[in-house]
Amino acid sequence: MPVRPAPVSARDLAVWGALLVAAINGLAGLFGALRWYQRAPSREFWFGVRAGQVAVLAYAIFVGALILSGDDPSSSLFYVYALVPVAVGFVAEQLRIVAADQVLTARDIDDAQEVGSLPPEQQQAIVLAILRRELGVMTLAALVVCVLALRAAGTY
Repeated sequence: MPVRPAPVSARDLAVWGALLVAAINGLAGLFGALRWYQRAPSREFWFGVRAGQVAVLAYAIFVGALILSGDDPSSSLFYVYALVPVAVGFVAEQLRIVAADQVLTARDIDDAQEVGSLPPEQQQAIVLAILRRELGVMTLAALVVCVLALRAAGTY
């Protein structure tokens, strides 16, 4: 008589889900760090970041289902590690939004119209500085989420 494999437990799903979130965000973060270092904006990085954010949201919904089912982890810190990445993503998006203002303020430029009056080389330099700052903020966020997800996997 064949032996049936054991059913997948909530613990298994929680650990594998956290590892998936960590992998997606870790890869996006490492790629973003490379592109930031190279001073090269990357469309592919943004796809990775958005995939990581979707994974974080899906995992948070799963954790909510775990809470409702009453399946408790071995440590209540699991909830912190599993749910704080949602807040990290939100804060990172807010910092990304103000990146342009920070770059313009650092160069004593009041608004976008003033940027339009600059020579094309300076306009390009400002745009690249803004993109690089956004890339840096989102790279750090992805790496922080990766670490938190790894901790969540270890505390369930």
